[in-house]
Amino acid sequence: MSYAVTKVRKVKRQRTTSAMHMVYINRQYRYWRRRLLYSLILGYATFYIVRQNFTVAAPEMLRDFGYSRSEIGWVFSLFSIIYGVGKFISGVICDRTDARYFMSIGLIGSAICALCVGLSSSIFVFALLYALSGIFQSMGWPPVSRLMTHWYAPRDLGTRWGLVNASHQFGSIAILLGGSWLLETFGWRSVFIVPAVIALLLAGILFERLRDTPESLGLPSIEEKEGLEVVTVHSEEPEVTFREIFLEHILPNRALWYVCMANFFVYIIRMGFFNWAPTFLQEARGASILSSGAQSALFELTGAFGGVLAGWISDRIFKGQRNRTSFYFMILLITLLFLFWRISSSSQIVNTVFLFLMGFFIYGPQTLVGISGAELGSKRAAAAANGLTGTFGYLGGAVSGVGVGRVADLWGWDAVFLFFGICAILGTFFFILNWNQSSQRVRL
Repeated sequence: MSYAVTKVRKVKRQRTTSAMHMVYINRQYRYWRRRLLYSLILGYATFYIVRQNFTVAAPEMLRDFGYSRSEIGWVFSLFSIIYGVGKFISGVICDRTDARYFMSIGLIGSAICALCVGLSSSIFVFALLYALSGIFQSMGWPPVSRLMTHWYAPRDLGTRWGLVNASHQFGSIAILLGGSWLLETFGWRSVFIVPAVIALLLAGILFERLRDTPESLGLPSIEEKEGLEVVTVHSEEPEVTFREIFLEHILPNRALWYVCMANFFVYIIRMGFFNWAPTFLQEARGASILSSGAQSALFELTGAFGGVLAGWISDRIFKGQRNRTSFYFMILLITLLFLFWRISSSSQIVNTVFLFLMGFFIYGPQTLVGISGAELGSKRAAAAANGLTGTFGYLGGAVSGVGVGRVADLWGWDAVFLFFGICAILGTFFFILNWNQSSQRVRL
């Protein structure tokens, strides 16, 4: 009898200990998720204040130095090519390193490049420094994909990913508004120098706040914690190899390649507005420096809401079907592009309304492409797969840079919007090819 009582007490103690351990794990996860979430939002927003400053300064630089739109477009394109290729390479490296160090170094390098641009005067030097900054800028997002897929289950990933992805809109809004004020008050050089100093300071905060995966802190993996169903798509080696990434996770993954092609066309439109909106609004719609900056900022602000809502819709309504959600957003974007093209108005209210709506619908698919790429590439190669979608995106951005500048020089801004409409239709087609793709299980 005493033996039975002792055994029951032992089982109860084990259950109590197990329950207390789970409480501890849940508490640690909640703490680190909050800390990492706001740190990633702050950190990635800061990347953009030392990136989109060139967009803000471009109209004034065109006037000061007599550059053509095609010449400035080549600078945008060179950045996009280097950034796009660098994003995939950075993703491969980031999957094998500590995200905390990787992201902090990228921000410091970006800030130094921006500072040097502000002290230069030659278009050759601008292009060289801006291209170099593309290498460091490419180190910003892969750590985000790595950390998000390691800390969140698929059912929660879309909404949180949308929140962190919105950080680049926060950074864009800050530089479009603050940079426009600096441009008008102190000249274009201040648009590079002041954000660079701010970014250097925030890089130190980012390094102090970030940590790597749950396992690096002695916590169980998200799969173990949540009891998730796992699909194993790799060898039993503990560390994913470069060969595995290419031959097992990337090359045979047809759905991932469809996402990449969709992103190519989405980014032609997205980077078209990103790089050229202030110039277009000033030249074609009669906006002032501050007004064009404010309208472009509104485009980014509504884009942030569009990205978050798209993530939530894909989680809660479409049950992980990211591409199907993107399709509906793209249909509405095509309609808005056509209307904005045909209703050529000097009314800043009309222009603002269209930018408001287009920002919402272009950033929804842009956000979901990143989630879809990370999920399709498997957790162990999430940063590499996400980097590949980014590479295709910024190849589209390269086409947008010099392409939009050249088209605008030769045929005007109306032709640019016709070009955007064709790209939107092609992007929609590739989302249709992935119509039934869904994320319900974790791929390792």
